[in-house]
Amino acid sequence: MKRELKIFDNPDNVKRLLRVFYASLVVLVLLDFVIHKHAAFPWEGRFGFFATYGFVSCVALIFIAKGLRRLIRRDEDYYDRPEDS
Repeated sequence: MKRELKIFDNPDNVKRLLRVFYASLVVLVLLDFVIHKHAAFPWEGRFGFFATYGFVSCVALIFIAKGLRRLIRRDEDYYDRPEDS
């Protein structure tokens, strides 16, 4: 039986997608020089503030989720155990 190829199975398509992604990142960085920001706080007007803020927030969420996982994780056979009643 022949397997149907999806769009991301072709390495050339993945390379094209990455090129478009990186080009859009470059355009967004260049637009940061041009677009006027209506900053409520002085540090919001600095170059790359929102990109840095978003990256740091994402990394913090990952570490918080890993820490909470240790706190609320159940044993592997938690639902398979017989009831104690």
